[in-house]
Amino acid sequence: MRKRFQKGSLKKVEWAWIAQWWEDGHRRARTLGRVGKLTKSEANAELAAIVAPINARSKTPSARCTFREFVKDVYLPFYRRKWKRTTQMTNEDRLNHHLMPEFGDHTVGSFLRDELQDFLDRKAAVGLSFSIVDHLRWDLRQIFRMAATEGYINRSPAELLFTPRECPRPNTSVMTIEEVRKLLSVLSIREQVIAKLAVVAGMRPGEIFGLRWGRLEHEYANIQQRVYRGDVDTPKTPRSVRWAALSDGLLATIQEWRAVSINTSPDAWVFPSEKLTTPLSKDNCWRRYFKPKLESVELSWVNFQVLRKTHSSLLADLDVDPQIRADQMGHAVDVNQNVYTKRSLAHRRQAVNALETALGVM
Repeated sequence: MRKRFQKGSLKKVEWAWIAQWWEDGHRRARTLGRVGKLTKSEANAELAAIVAPINARSKTPSARCTFREFVKDVYLPFYRRKWKRTTQMTNEDRLNHHLMPEFGDHTVGSFLRDELQDFLDRKAAVGLSFSIVDHLRWDLRQIFRMAATEGYINRSPAELLFTPRECPRPNTSVMTIEEVRKLLSVLSIREQVIAKLAVVAGMRPGEIFGLRWGRLEHEYANIQQRVYRGDVDTPKTPRSVRWAALSDGLLATIQEWRAVSINTSPDAWVFPSEKLTTPLSKDNCWRRYFKPKLESVELSWVNFQVLRKTHSSLLADLDVDPQIRADQMGHAVDVNQNVYTKRSLAHRRQAVNALETALGVM
Protein backbone atom coordinates (compact mmCIF):
# COMPACT_ATOMS: atom_id res chain seq x y z
CA MET A 1 0.00 0.00 0.00
CA ARG A 2 1.35 3.42 -0.93
CA LYS A 3 2.23 5.62 2.02
CA ARG A 4 0.88 9.14 2.21
CA PHE A 5 2.95 11.93 0.69
CA GLN A 6 3.94 14.43 3.38
CA LYS A 7 5.08 18.03 3.35
CA GLY A 8 6.08 18.22 7.02
CA SER A 9 5.39 21.28 9.15
CA LEU A 10 7.32 24.37 10.12
CA LYS A 11 7.00 26.12 13.49
CA LYS A 12 8.54 29.32 14.80
CA VAL A 13 9.47 28.80 18.44
CA GLU A 14 10.83 32.00 19.99
CA TRP A 15 14.10 32.59 18.10
CA ALA A 16 14.22 29.46 15.91
CA TRP A 17 12.54 27.64 13.02
CA ILE A 18 11.62 24.06 13.94
CA ALA A 19 10.95 21.44 11.24
CA GLN A 20 8.68 18.48 12.02
CA TRP A 21 7.95 15.36 9.96
CA TRP A 22 7.16 11.64 10.13
CA GLU A 23 9.79 9.00 9.44
CA ASP A 24 9.57 5.22 10.01
CA GLY A 25 6.43 5.70 12.11
CA HIS A 26 8.02 8.26 14.43
CA ARG A 27 7.59 11.99 14.73
CA ARG A 28 10.89 13.78 14.02
CA ALA A 29 11.97 17.37 14.67
CA ARG A 30 15.01 19.48 13.89
CA THR A 31 16.07 23.06 14.58
CA LEU A 32 16.85 24.66 11.23
CA GLY A 33 18.28 27.99 12.33
CA ARG A 34 17.70 31.36 13.90
CA VAL A 35 14.72 33.39 12.71
CA GLY A 36 16.91 36.43 12.19
CA LYS A 37 19.26 34.59 9.84
CA LEU A 38 16.85 32.30 8.00
CA THR A 39 13.73 33.49 6.16
CA LYS A 40 10.53 31.44 6.22
CA SER A 41 10.92 30.53 2.54
CA GLU A 42 14.48 29.35 3.15
CA ALA A 43 13.33 27.29 6.14
CA ASN A 44 10.55 25.73 4.04
CA ALA A 45 13.13 24.86 1.37
CA GLU A 46 15.24 23.07 3.99
CA LEU A 47 12.17 21.21 5.24
CA ALA A 48 11.34 20.14 1.67
CA ALA A 49 14.89 18.83 1.29
CA ILE A 50 14.46 16.75 4.47
CA VAL A 51 11.17 15.09 3.48
CA ALA A 52 12.03 14.61 -0.21
CA PRO A 53 14.04 11.38 0.20
CA ILE A 54 11.43 10.06 2.65
CA ASN A 55 8.64 10.70 0.13
CA ALA A 56 10.74 9.13 -2.62
CA ARG A 57 11.06 5.93 -0.57
CA SER A 58 7.34 5.94 0.22
CA LYS A 59 6.15 6.26 -3.37
CA THR A 60 5.76 2.99 -5.27
CA PRO A 61 7.23 3.43 -8.77
CA SER A 62 4.63 2.89 -11.47
CA ALA A 63 4.41 3.70 -15.17
CA ARG A 64 0.80 4.78 -14.45
CA CYS A 65 2.05 7.77 -12.44
CA THR A 66 1.27 10.98 -14.30
CA PHE A 67 3.97 13.30 -15.56
CA ARG A 68 2.68 16.02 -13.20
CA GLU A 69 2.79 13.71 -10.17
CA PHE A 70 6.29 12.50 -10.96
CA VAL A 71 7.67 16.00 -11.47
CA LYS A 72 5.95 17.39 -8.37
CA ASP A 73 6.55 14.49 -5.97
CA VAL A 74 9.87 13.02 -7.13
CA TYR A 75 11.81 15.16 -9.62
CA LEU A 76 11.46 18.65 -8.11
CA PRO A 77 11.94 17.71 -4.43
CA PHE A 78 15.24 16.06 -5.34
CA TYR A 79 16.66 18.69 -7.73
CA ARG A 80 15.61 21.64 -5.58
CA ARG A 81 18.33 20.45 -3.19
CA LYS A 82 20.91 20.99 -5.95
CA TRP A 83 19.68 24.13 -7.71
CA LYS A 84 20.37 27.69 -6.64
CA ARG A 85 17.27 29.80 -5.90
CA THR A 86 17.56 31.63 -9.21
CA THR A 87 18.04 28.37 -11.13
CA GLN A 88 14.98 26.92 -9.38
CA MET A 89 12.87 29.95 -10.35
CA THR A 90 13.88 29.71 -14.01
CA ASN A 91 13.51 25.94 -14.30
CA GLU A 92 10.14 25.77 -12.57
CA ASP A 93 8.79 28.66 -14.64
CA ARG A 94 9.76 26.76 -17.78
CA LEU A 95 8.20 23.52 -16.54
CA ASN A 96 4.94 25.19 -15.53
CA HIS A 97 4.62 27.28 -18.68
CA HIS A 98 5.61 24.74 -21.34
CA LEU A 99 5.69 21.14 -20.10
CA MET A 100 2.84 20.86 -17.61
CA PRO A 101 0.10 22.19 -19.94
CA GLU A 102 1.27 19.79 -22.64
CA PHE A 103 2.12 16.62 -20.73
CA GLY A 104 0.87 17.02 -17.15
CA ASP A 105 -1.93 14.42 -17.35
CA HIS A 106 -0.01 11.85 -19.45
CA THR A 107 1.28 8.78 -17.63
CA VAL A 108 5.08 8.53 -17.61
CA GLY A 109 4.92 5.10 -19.26
CA SER A 110 2.94 6.34 -22.27
CA PHE A 111 5.52 8.64 -23.88
CA LEU A 112 7.17 7.96 -27.22
CA ARG A 113 10.30 9.56 -28.59
CA ASP A 114 8.56 11.01 -31.67
CA GLU A 115 5.85 12.60 -29.52
CA LEU A 116 8.50 14.48 -27.53
CA GLN A 117 10.43 15.48 -30.65
CA ASP A 118 7.22 16.75 -32.27
CA PHE A 119 6.70 18.92 -29.20
CA LEU A 120 10.16 20.49 -29.60
CA ASP A 121 9.53 20.98 -33.32
CA ARG A 122 6.30 22.86 -32.58
CA LYS A 123 8.05 25.08 -30.06
CA ALA A 124 10.67 25.95 -32.65
CA ALA A 125 8.00 26.60 -35.29
CA VAL A 126 6.28 29.26 -33.15
CA GLY A 127 9.55 31.18 -32.84
CA LEU A 128 10.84 30.28 -29.38
CA SER A 129 14.54 30.97 -29.02
CA PHE A 130 17.19 28.30 -29.36
CA SER A 131 18.01 28.69 -25.66
CA ILE A 132 14.45 27.98 -24.46
CA VAL A 133 13.88 25.00 -26.77
CA ASP A 134 17.29 23.57 -25.92
CA HIS A 135 16.52 23.91 -22.21
CA LEU A 136 13.18 22.14 -22.74
CA ARG A 137 15.04 19.26 -24.40
CA TRP A 138 17.41 19.20 -21.42
CA ASP A 139 14.43 19.20 -18.99
CA LEU A 140 12.80 16.25 -20.72
CA ARG A 141 16.02 14.23 -20.79
CA GLN A 142 16.67 14.85 -17.10
CA ILE A 143 13.09 14.05 -16.03
CA PHE A 144 12.87 10.79 -18.00
CA ARG A 145 16.37 9.71 -17.04
CA MET A 146 15.31 10.02 -13.41
CA ALA A 147 12.06 8.14 -14.11
CA ALA A 148 14.07 5.29 -15.61
CA THR A 149 16.63 5.31 -12.79
CA GLU A 150 13.88 5.22 -10.14
CA GLY A 151 12.08 2.32 -11.82
CA TYR A 152 9.00 4.14 -13.13
CA ILE A 153 9.84 3.23 -16.75
CA ASN A 154 12.23 0.75 -18.35
CA ARG A 155 14.05 3.25 -20.55
CA SER A 156 13.95 6.95 -21.28
CA PRO A 157 12.18 8.05 -24.49
CA ALA A 158 14.03 11.38 -24.40
CA GLU A 159 17.67 10.31 -24.90
CA LEU A 160 17.86 10.97 -28.64
CA LEU A 161 15.97 14.28 -28.66
CA PHE A 162 17.61 17.15 -30.53
CA THR A 163 17.06 20.89 -30.74
CA PRO A 164 15.48 21.68 -34.15
CA ARG A 165 17.61 23.51 -36.71
CA GLU A 166 14.81 26.04 -37.19
CA CYS A 167 15.28 27.55 -33.71
CA PRO A 168 16.47 31.16 -33.91
CA ARG A 169 20.11 31.13 -32.86
CA PRO A 170 21.47 33.66 -30.34
CA ASN A 171 23.13 36.83 -31.58
CA THR A 172 26.86 36.08 -31.88
CA SER A 173 27.86 39.57 -33.03
CA VAL A 174 30.49 41.55 -31.17
CA MET A 175 31.30 45.25 -31.28
CA THR A 176 34.34 46.80 -32.86
CA ILE A 177 36.49 49.26 -30.93
CA GLU A 178 34.93 52.11 -32.93
CA GLU A 179 31.41 50.91 -32.02
CA VAL A 180 32.31 50.73 -28.33
CA ARG A 181 33.60 54.31 -28.49
CA LYS A 182 30.41 55.39 -30.23
CA LEU A 183 28.30 53.72 -27.54
CA LEU A 184 30.17 55.30 -24.63
CA SER A 185 30.01 58.74 -26.26
CA VAL A 186 26.20 58.90 -26.01
CA LEU A 187 25.73 57.49 -22.49
CA SER A 188 25.33 59.46 -19.26
CA ILE A 189 27.77 58.83 -16.40
CA ARG A 190 25.77 56.06 -14.68
CA GLU A 191 25.23 54.12 -17.90
CA GLN A 192 28.88 54.63 -18.84
CA VAL A 193 29.93 52.88 -15.63
CA ILE A 194 27.50 50.01 -16.31
CA ALA A 195 28.68 49.62 -19.92
CA LYS A 196 32.36 49.76 -18.95
CA LEU A 197 31.91 47.17 -16.22
CA ALA A 198 30.56 44.86 -18.95
CA VAL A 199 32.90 45.73 -21.85
CA VAL A 200 36.12 46.60 -19.99
CA ALA A 201 35.80 44.44 -16.84
CA GLY A 202 33.79 41.58 -18.41
CA MET A 203 31.18 41.41 -15.64
CA ARG A 204 27.75 39.82 -16.02
CA PRO A 205 24.72 42.16 -15.75
CA GLY A 206 23.52 40.43 -12.56
CA GLU A 207 26.96 41.02 -11.01
CA ILE A 208 26.97 44.67 -12.07
CA PHE A 209 23.53 45.48 -10.63
CA GLY A 210 24.33 43.41 -7.52
CA LEU A 211 27.35 45.56 -6.63
CA ARG A 212 27.50 47.40 -3.32
CA TRP A 213 29.97 50.21 -2.72
CA GLY A 214 31.81 48.15 -0.11
CA ARG A 215 32.61 45.56 -2.78
CA LEU A 216 34.39 48.07 -5.03
CA GLU A 217 37.87 47.77 -3.63
CA HIS A 218 40.87 49.71 -4.93
CA GLU A 219 41.52 48.43 -8.48
CA TYR A 220 39.13 45.46 -8.15
CA ALA A 221 35.46 44.51 -7.86
CA ASN A 222 34.91 41.85 -5.20
CA ILE A 223 32.12 39.77 -6.75
CA GLN A 224 30.23 37.90 -4.04
CA GLN A 225 26.61 38.20 -5.17
CA ARG A 226 24.36 38.88 -8.14
CA VAL A 227 20.80 40.01 -8.78
CA TYR A 228 18.45 37.90 -10.90
CA ARG A 229 14.79 38.87 -11.39
CA GLY A 230 15.04 41.05 -8.31
CA ASP A 231 16.39 38.20 -6.18
CA VAL A 232 19.80 38.74 -4.55
CA ASP A 233 21.72 35.49 -4.75
CA THR A 234 25.24 34.11 -4.87
CA PRO A 235 27.08 34.30 -8.23
CA LYS A 236 26.19 31.94 -11.07
CA THR A 237 28.98 29.38 -10.48
CA PRO A 238 31.85 28.86 -7.98
CA ARG A 239 34.23 30.34 -10.59
CA SER A 240 32.06 33.46 -10.68
CA VAL A 241 33.07 34.35 -7.10
CA ARG A 242 36.18 36.35 -7.93
CA TRP A 243 38.10 39.61 -7.93
CA ALA A 244 37.49 41.34 -11.28
CA ALA A 245 40.25 43.77 -12.22
CA LEU A 246 39.21 47.37 -12.94
CA SER A 247 41.12 49.54 -15.41
CA ASP A 248 42.42 53.02 -14.57
CA GLY A 249 39.89 54.74 -16.82
CA LEU A 250 37.02 52.69 -15.42
CA LEU A 251 38.11 53.55 -11.86
CA ALA A 252 38.04 57.25 -12.79
CA THR A 253 34.50 56.88 -14.23
CA ILE A 254 33.40 55.05 -11.06
CA GLN A 255 34.74 57.93 -8.97
CA GLU A 256 32.71 60.39 -11.06
CA TRP A 257 29.58 58.32 -10.39
CA ARG A 258 30.43 58.03 -6.69
CA ALA A 259 30.72 61.82 -6.44
CA VAL A 260 27.11 62.33 -7.57
CA SER A 261 25.58 59.27 -5.86
CA ILE A 262 23.19 59.87 -2.96
CA ASN A 263 24.38 57.05 -0.72
CA THR A 264 27.90 55.61 -0.97
CA SER A 265 28.05 53.75 2.35
CA PRO A 266 29.57 50.23 2.12
CA ASP A 267 26.15 48.47 2.13
CA ALA A 268 24.53 50.85 -0.37
CA TRP A 269 23.85 49.70 -3.94
CA VAL A 270 26.16 51.15 -6.57
CA PHE A 271 23.16 51.32 -8.92
CA PRO A 272 20.08 51.73 -6.71
CA SER A 273 16.46 51.96 -7.77
CA GLU A 274 14.46 55.10 -7.04
CA LYS A 275 13.66 53.68 -3.59
CA LEU A 276 17.43 53.38 -2.89
CA THR A 277 16.81 50.21 -0.83
CA THR A 278 16.73 47.86 -3.83
CA PRO A 279 19.04 47.48 -6.84
CA LEU A 280 18.15 48.99 -10.18
CA SER A 281 16.28 46.64 -12.52
CA LYS A 282 18.50 45.52 -15.39
CA ASP A 283 15.63 45.30 -17.88
CA ASN A 284 14.16 48.67 -16.95
CA CYS A 285 17.56 50.32 -17.12
CA TRP A 286 18.26 48.90 -20.55
CA ARG A 287 14.83 49.75 -21.94
CA ARG A 288 14.72 53.32 -20.60
CA TYR A 289 18.32 54.49 -20.71
CA PHE A 290 20.33 52.29 -23.06
CA LYS A 291 17.98 51.38 -25.89
CA PRO A 292 17.07 54.94 -27.03
CA LYS A 293 20.75 55.95 -27.07
CA LEU A 294 21.73 52.78 -28.95
CA GLU A 295 19.07 53.41 -31.58
CA SER A 296 20.36 56.96 -32.06
CA VAL A 297 23.78 55.65 -33.14
CA GLU A 298 22.49 52.60 -35.07
CA LEU A 299 23.56 50.07 -32.44
CA SER A 300 20.09 48.73 -31.59
CA TRP A 301 21.37 45.14 -32.02
CA VAL A 302 23.60 45.47 -28.96
CA ASN A 303 22.57 43.90 -25.63
CA PHE A 304 24.33 42.88 -22.42
CA GLN A 305 25.42 39.57 -23.93
CA VAL A 306 27.04 41.42 -26.83
CA LEU A 307 28.88 43.71 -24.40
CA ARG A 308 30.33 40.75 -22.52
CA LYS A 309 31.28 38.88 -25.68
CA THR A 310 32.90 42.06 -26.94
CA HIS A 311 35.09 42.12 -23.81
CA SER A 312 36.38 38.60 -24.45
CA SER A 313 36.79 39.05 -28.21
CA LEU A 314 38.68 42.36 -27.99
CA LEU A 315 41.02 40.89 -25.35
CA ALA A 316 41.64 37.93 -27.68
CA ASP A 317 42.48 40.32 -30.53
CA LEU A 318 45.02 41.90 -28.16
CA ASP A 319 46.50 38.41 -27.62
CA VAL A 320 45.64 38.36 -23.92
CA ASP A 321 46.20 34.91 -22.41
CA PRO A 322 42.99 32.75 -22.47
CA GLN A 323 43.38 31.88 -18.78
CA ILE A 324 43.46 35.57 -17.85
CA ARG A 325 40.32 36.20 -19.90
CA ALA A 326 38.53 33.25 -18.29
CA ASP A 327 39.56 34.27 -14.75
CA GLN A 328 38.44 37.86 -15.33
CA MET A 329 35.03 36.75 -16.63
CA GLY A 330 34.51 33.99 -14.07
CA HIS A 331 34.31 30.82 -16.15
CA ALA A 332 36.46 28.03 -17.60
CA VAL A 333 38.91 28.53 -20.47
CA ASP A 334 36.96 26.26 -22.86
CA VAL A 335 33.76 28.27 -22.27
CA ASN A 336 35.65 31.50 -22.90
CA GLN A 337 37.12 30.20 -26.14
CA ASN A 338 34.06 28.41 -27.51
CA VAL A 339 31.20 30.65 -26.37
CA TYR A 340 32.42 34.18 -25.72
CA THR A 341 35.38 34.77 -28.02
CA LYS A 342 35.03 35.67 -31.69
CA ARG A 343 38.11 36.84 -33.55
CA SER A 344 37.79 39.91 -35.77
CA LEU A 345 37.93 39.62 -39.56
CA ALA A 346 41.14 41.67 -39.53
CA HIS A 347 42.86 39.13 -37.31
CA ARG A 348 41.60 36.26 -39.42
CA ARG A 349 42.99 37.95 -42.53
CA GLN A 350 46.33 38.41 -40.79
CA ALA A 351 46.28 34.68 -40.01
CA VAL A 352 45.68 33.55 -43.60
CA ASN A 353 48.28 35.99 -44.88
CA ALA A 354 50.78 34.59 -42.37
CA LEU A 355 49.95 31.07 -43.56
CA GLU A 356 50.37 32.08 -47.19
CA THR A 357 53.74 33.66 -46.42
CA ALA A 358 54.88 30.52 -44.60
CA LEU A 359 53.86 28.42 -47.61
CA GLY A 360 55.79 30.69 -49.94
CA VAL A 361 52.92 31.09 -52.38
CA MET A 362 51.56 34.45 -53.54
